[in-house]
Amino acid sequence: MKAAIVWFKTDLRITDNEALLKAISQNEIIIPVYCFDDSHFATTAYGFKKTGDFRGQFLIESLLDLDTSLRALGSGLLVLKGKPEIEIPKIVRQYKVNKVYAKREVAFEEKQTENLVQSELWKLQCEILTFSTSTLYHAEDLPFSIKDIPDVFTDFRKKVEKDSAIRPAFEKPASIRSPQIPEPDLPTLQQLGLEKRSMDPRAGIQYIGGESEALKRLHYYFFESQLISTYKQTRNGMTGSDYSSRFSAWLALGCISPRFIYGELKKYESLYNANESTYWLVFELLWRDYFRFMMKKYHNSFFQKNGIKNTAAASKTIDSEQLQKWIDGKTGVAFIDANMTELKLTGFMSNRGRQNAASYLCNDLALDWRYGAAYFEQQLIDYDVCSNWGNWAYLAGVGNDPRGNRYFNIEKQAADYDKNKTFRNLWLKE
Repeated sequence: MKAAIVWFKTDLRITDNEALLKAISQNEIIIPVYCFDDSHFATTAYGFKKTGDFRGQFLIESLLDLDTSLRALGSGLLVLKGKPEIEIPKIVRQYKVNKVYAKREVAFEEKQTENLVQSELWKLQCEILTFSTSTLYHAEDLPFSIKDIPDVFTDFRKKVEKDSAIRPAFEKPASIRSPQIPEPDLPTLQQLGLEKRSMDPRAGIQYIGGESEALKRLHYYFFESQLISTYKQTRNGMTGSDYSSRFSAWLALGCISPRFIYGELKKYESLYNANESTYWLVFELLWRDYFRFMMKKYHNSFFQKNGIKNTAAASKTIDSEQLQKWIDGKTGVAFIDANMTELKLTGFMSNRGRQNAASYLCNDLALDWRYGAAYFEQQLIDYDVCSNWGNWAYLAGVGNDPRGNRYFNIEKQAADYDKNKTFRNLWLKE
């Protein structure tokens, strides 16, 4: 009987998962697999962990939820730990698998891992088939090749909106035929080198990982509260749970797909109304697409000091003491300190906060932007490699910003977005 592995990575869902559906349609036996990659829990060259405590917890919750969903369909999740290029071939041999189905990677390290797995599978005469499952617009449907994608977002957006269509989301499978899959043996946070941390009670939302929670949040934000209809007006808020959609953490691990969100948004618009706010959510999802396609175009450049610019960035060094004060929310600038405290204690920061915190590190402290990006990589519950490094390069003036050197006047930003000091008072009280 034809057996295949579905290798889950940052696509931890059963709805709108092309790799899963293709595997089911083309094979008789399916083994869903997730591998805790040792490299994801290592310390980077910048001195930060690649995965911090909050995201580690969110990942474990998401995997447990995925296993529950798979078991309801007659399957389950086989959990491995180690190097994927070693662990996945073991399962290939055990189940006599001839195909592995997986999400296609674009970022440098992720692509390297995919290539390592591919070359090991090749030795076993096993093929790896990859699918583009992370974006709103499919790469094949863009009106230009990846190498010709405009380096200015507005040019990209206008052309894509005019000349491309969004594909419908795939339904979830009705059933999966699998061998007996043992209950998942997930590593503990301690085994991953992480700590169990409770989110600070001041957090606007207590994130719980998994597709079930993602669907719950979407239903609440769209249909129960209709908050989506005022999204454009509220999205620069900083306190509470409802100023923005808060989909980012689930999107980052692929517990929900942008195409599924878009499909539900269209249902919402047909029931209630389409307005500037409902469009603005699509606009934000398009930004997310853009950074992913840019990463595909420029490969490793987004991780270099000079980013995608040919001109050398201002020679910025690292001052460990200043960096630590920024991390600890002890810079003496109240607006920055409140945002950095929220990030440290919850794994989350608003979009407005992120832009200010990044601008402050790059411009006011004149530190190497990559240390800021690496700290966010560790800390953010919604860390997404393309969006994080793309946004940091943008704000450091070495990315896709046509203006370059985007400086935020922190005091003015604080006055505009935290007029009554509600946010600062919340996070700076002892």
